[in-house]
Amino acid sequence: MTDLGEEIQKYDPSGMFGHIYRFPEQMEEAVAIGRGISLSGDYSGVKSVVFCGMGGSSIGGDIIVALVSRNMNTSVSVIRNYTLPAWIGKETLVICVSYSGNTEETLACFDEAKSRGATVAGISSGGELSIRLKQMDADLIVIPDGHPPRASLGYLAISGLYLLEKSGLLGYSVEESLLRTVAHLKSWRDSFSRMGAGNRTLEVAQTIYQSIPVIYGEADGTGAVALRWRGQLAENGKMISFHHTLPEMNHNEIVGFQNNPELLKQLGVIWLIDSNHHERTAKRQKLTRDILGRSVQYQLEIASEGNSLFERLFYLIYFGDWISFWVAMLQKTDPSPVEQIDRLKRALSE
Repeated sequence: MTDLGEEIQKYDPSGMFGHIYRFPEQMEEAVAIGRGISLSGDYSGVKSVVFCGMGGSSIGGDIIVALVSRNMNTSVSVIRNYTLPAWIGKETLVICVSYSGNTEETLACFDEAKSRGATVAGISSGGELSIRLKQMDADLIVIPDGHPPRASLGYLAISGLYLLEKSGLLGYSVEESLLRTVAHLKSWRDSFSRMGAGNRTLEVAQTIYQSIPVIYGEADGTGAVALRWRGQLAENGKMISFHHTLPEMNHNEIVGFQNNPELLKQLGVIWLIDSNHHERTAKRQKLTRDILGRSVQYQLEIASEGNSLFERLFYLIYFGDWISFWVAMLQKTDPSPVEQIDRLKRALSE
């Protein structure tokens, strides 16, 4: 096996390894930020919540929805666009999330939410979004800057959870679950960060890095993790992957594994498994795996670990983050730069 220790020194000059390794500490910092949140807005009339954001700033909203939507009386969803749907108005809380504060789509949603009289709040490290929120005396949760947005999930997701809790929209405390999750991740990270036998994240990276993975989760939970994996493989690993969810995949995409058999051999399937999956979804996953058989290069099952939903979903998130790093090292690629995104932003600004 390639000496990945040398690869890390050579191909990770910006320290993505450290960002991932210190994710549990970032979660602890985010809990401390959450404890100190004091909201001034009136949230008593809120009947729906939307998180507006893009890329690494929006995935926190998806994770929040997966964690708490079954326990909330208000609907919670995520919007990735320049515009808001027509139903958003005075009874909607629009939480604008932009790590930099300058994401143009999120700023457009902020302006539209404000014009409709929606309740607006935000999460950011600064930038134009922070300025606009302060100008309207809206609640703003300020998070530390200096991190890539994709390496700031702890700040973004946990801030959003505390905002929901302290606004009264989430009827219970998240702190104990979060701190137990931190301890759970710390118990795994030395294994995930070790170069050598016994590191499952490295083993998975070695299996997938010369393929096109298709990642499947369940609609209400691990589907959000599958989306996170896809984004991390793209930004850190610089490789394309796709994701979908069960049971929807069984009503269309399953039939796609029929023609172009030689192309299918370039694909592999990753199943994200959690004990919270609906029993029928679990059965569908097993049957679908049998139906696909050897039509693809590989099929892997990655099962969550932990006692609570918080522990299990963050375990899978952390597992995927490490895979994306090891993929970059195997590809001899610096995981930090996102040159195509930067190039696109420059072209849009002209």
